[in-house]
Amino acid sequence: MTDKTTYYAPQGGLPEQQELLSSRAIFTNAYAVIPRRVMTDIVVSFFPGWTYTRGWVLARPLTGFAETFAQIIMEVSPGGGSDRPETDPGAECVIFVLEGQLEVTLNGQVHAMQEGGYAYLPPLSDYKITNTSDQPVRFCWIRKAYEPVEGIEPPSAFFTNERDTQNTEMQNTSAWSTTRFVDPADMAHDMHVNIVNFLPGGAISFSETHVMEHGIYILEGKGVYRLNDDWVEVQAGDFLWLRAFCPQACYAGGPDRFRYLLYKDVNRHPALRLP
Repeated sequence: MTDKTTYYAPQGGLPEQQELLSSRAIFTNAYAVIPRRVMTDIVVSFFPGWTYTRGWVLARPLTGFAETFAQIIMEVSPGGGSDRPETDPGAECVIFVLEGQLEVTLNGQVHAMQEGGYAYLPPLSDYKITNTSDQPVRFCWIRKAYEPVEGIEPPSAFFTNERDTQNTEMQNTSAWSTTRFVDPADMAHDMHVNIVNFLPGGAISFSETHVMEHGIYILEGKGVYRLNDDWVEVQAGDFLWLRAFCPQACYAGGPDRFRYLLYKDVNRHPALRLP
């Protein structure tokens, strides 16, 4: 087992003609699995206001499925970026750097982000994104419509890195831990984006069934996920998209750590009316 931290990032390209077309891709009414093999050149998206940039859209609000967030793996080539990344004034976001170097300029201050870098940006943030290096940078961009609450100020922007953030071991085990970038009790935040860590053989040892939606991007290793009634093998670079109340559990397969970036919506009353 290695202790070196790695973050898988897609590289694009296309499979050879000799390869089989079948894959582990699944879409059901409870969950979806987007394996890393399908993140090719022909499924990228391009976005207004961005230069030398493309992205793999992994999740977007979808009626009857998961409705609270969008998740994209962005690839910004040297000299690329955007002076206006966000076009929705009500959107908050998290940026997590998988590979390369990224500059985020917020209110005129430049923040240099490396692999493992994490940024939270609240609604109406005046920020720019630039790749000033000579190599592509790839990062997860998770966006959500912020839900304001009377009497609670929205969160402030912050920048950090996984290496500067403590792990919290789960109850009764050292094989399962969570890297939390936000205090779970902070009611200003209505989403959490954490890193979940398992040593080989570690497990979520019960079938979670809950109201939170999930986006799960596998950063490192391999494992077996129980989703609804199915067992699904997953590996670094795969993405799992779970609607609310989908039963879920997993085992870490080894020989190395199994780690993923986890989105969930939190800290708000369930809406009783459609938006």
